[in-house]
Amino acid sequence: MSLRTLPLLFLNLGGEMLYILDQRLRAQNIPADKARKVLNDIISTMFNRKFMEELFKPQELYSKKALRTVYDRLAHASIMRLNQASMDKLYDLMTMAFKYQVLLCPRPKDVLLVTFNHLDAIKGFIQDSPAILQQVEETFQQLTDRYGGLSDGEFQLIRQTLLIFFQDLHIRVSIFLKDKVQNSNGRFVLPVSGPVPWGTEVPGLIRIFTDKGKEVKKVEFKHGGHYVTAPKEGSFELYGDRVLKLGTNMYSMNRPVETHMSGASKNLASRTQQEIIAPNPLAKEELNFLARLMGGMEIKKPSGPEPGFRLNLFTTDEEEEQAALTRPEELSYEVINIQATQDRQRNDELARIMGEFEVMEQPKQSASKGDDLLAMMDGF
Repeated sequence: MSLRTLPLLFLNLGGEMLYILDQRLRAQNIPADKARKVLNDIISTMFNRKFMEELFKPQELYSKKALRTVYDRLAHASIMRLNQASMDKLYDLMTMAFKYQVLLCPRPKDVLLVTFNHLDAIKGFIQDSPAILQQVEETFQQLTDRYGGLSDGEFQLIRQTLLIFFQDLHIRVSIFLKDKVQNSNGRFVLPVSGPVPWGTEVPGLIRIFTDKGKEVKKVEFKHGGHYVTAPKEGSFELYGDRVLKLGTNMYSMNRPVETHMSGASKNLASRTQQEIIAPNPLAKEELNFLARLMGGMEIKKPSGPEPGFRLNLFTTDEEEEQAALTRPEELSYEVINIQATQDRQRNDELARIMGEFEVMEQPKQSASKGDDLLAMMDGF
């Protein structure tokens, strides 16, 4: 498992979240000024400097439920509100889109180009906000500094870590089904055509060499695909042609998007239920991770008389209600709630966010930091 994976996972999922919210804000005819405020607030919170500092520290990936809590917090960083069913659908779409992109990356290193495609699009959302744009460009520089010098082997480990994270997710998405890149069982279809990875040759030729390195024979074979040589390598600079289209906004055209549970995902629900009965030994660490991340996440409280509004990721309210009723309970990622206790010495990470959470008195007890956090799963 790579300890460098979390920033790439978070930024790419965050980029997909912004694509989806932008599309739904337009589909629901939310006034342009409100829609702009929502995206600006979320992006400003997402790229907060303290938050990025915590994110870029070497650390293992934690559960989908832990990350989902961060995105729930992020999605509600402005005047927009999502109910449980819409938040579930949002997270499903985010995770399946990025899973598809990771699977189709020609080279492990290209996951960085996918990330840059997301950041390029995010910069497009905030062209009129120089301060937020600077935050995003600082993060781009951090990515370049941290990942620019990694070897192919290190990128392969990052890609493998991402695939392990996504391996049990097989949620059907209407866009993927219509484009025939996903089967009815929720698994993606890998293409047998298009450009090969940069720096490699089109398959179809075997070269045989002597032990001295001299080529002595060539054998051709039929590969059954329609491959072409990559025209050029994508740019890893702040501005440039990424070449790779993975990670660009597939919702730029108004297309209705539906999600459906596949049989594999229903099997996952039963395994998730078992995990709930037998708690994950990493649970304490996940809560500590959330405490650190949320300590760096500055949530701007709504100011002034501007009213909030509810965003629906379904076509109608009836569809949203039906989705909430039919979704397996084990796959509804209820938000992990954290509250700070009176014992600030043992909870240094949580002490930074005392002002963000409601403080409730709890009986003093001798316990580890993790035990304290587990006892805090009560309510924001």
